[in-house]
Amino acid sequence: MSFLGRIPLGKEAAESLRRALNAGTGGEAGAAAGTGPQRFLDPMILSRIANLQLIAKTVVTGFLMGLHRSPQTGVSIEFAEYRPYTPGDDPRAIDWNVYARTDRHYLKKYRGETNTEIYLVVDASASMGYRSHNGHPAGLSKFEYGCFLAASLAHFAINQRDLAGLVLFDTEIRESIPARSRRGQLLRILHALDKARPGRGTDLAGALHQVRQFLHRRCIVVLISDFYETPDKLMGAIRELQFGGNDLIVFHLLDPAELEFSLETPALVEDAESGETMEVVPQAVAAQYRRLVQEHITALGQQCRSSHIDYQLLDTGRPLDYALFTYLSARQRRA
Repeated sequence: MSFLGRIPLGKEAAESLRRALNAGTGGEAGAAAGTGPQRFLDPMILSRIANLQLIAKTVVTGFLMGLHRSPQTGVSIEFAEYRPYTPGDDPRAIDWNVYARTDRHYLKKYRGETNTEIYLVVDASASMGYRSHNGHPAGLSKFEYGCFLAASLAHFAINQRDLAGLVLFDTEIRESIPARSRRGQLLRILHALDKARPGRGTDLAGALHQVRQFLHRRCIVVLISDFYETPDKLMGAIRELQFGGNDLIVFHLLDPAELEFSLETPALVEDAESGETMEVVPQAVAAQYRRLVQEHITALGQQCRSSHIDYQLLDTGRPLDYALFTYLSARQRRA
């Protein structure tokens, strides 16, 4: 699936989005009678949109539409003050009307503008390529869901005039884009996500240790992975990303079939990273599997919270709004 393709603009983009919404809600009548902003966050609908820029914009637009109906507005456009322009400031914030009157450059600032730096750290290992479809032919893999999430957060951050960067990893760092807010940064991040594919095995601890070299100032680090490693081994590496006062958000992505163990008949299953195979009889292992998965989720969540790390389990069959709320809450704490 190509995320970017040819970027549609204007009427073409609107038509692409309209077709996706109609396909997900049963035609024109279904689109009109949909669930409001929630449908913009549905992975089944997003999987039908052919480019990542439109997906990111769709998710963020739907999320903000929902915020307008919620007391947790989070995003402020209230004017705060003018301040003199200094070298390095974004010239797009200059108020040219004031310049015309005073012959001096002033920036128009709004409440909530803090130039937060955010790094999106995405696991691109082989296990992230898993998808069960769960009854939907267009079901997303964990990696596709993670890319949609990273793209949406980058779109959200850069539109807030924050600095956004990206790191993709498996056993090592595969791609890195320093955090910037300059023109073209969003497309640069989207292009990197578009061309990335799930690769080899995972070395979370080693890769996360390398991520620290990119964190030169206090920032928000968003870590997106399926975290197939013991919590005790994981947490040492994850806590390293907090050094320097960084805020850390952990998004734990699991497919619905991984959460519920959907096998109904005996099967030969293969480890996506090691290639090892195992014969599985569902009736013999289902209960133990569910117990071990829940223990892993509980342990990881508890250790994150005890270290003041925001932890969010995400079912890849569910909408993206929980993820965006978690990010927004972390950003507001830094405002």
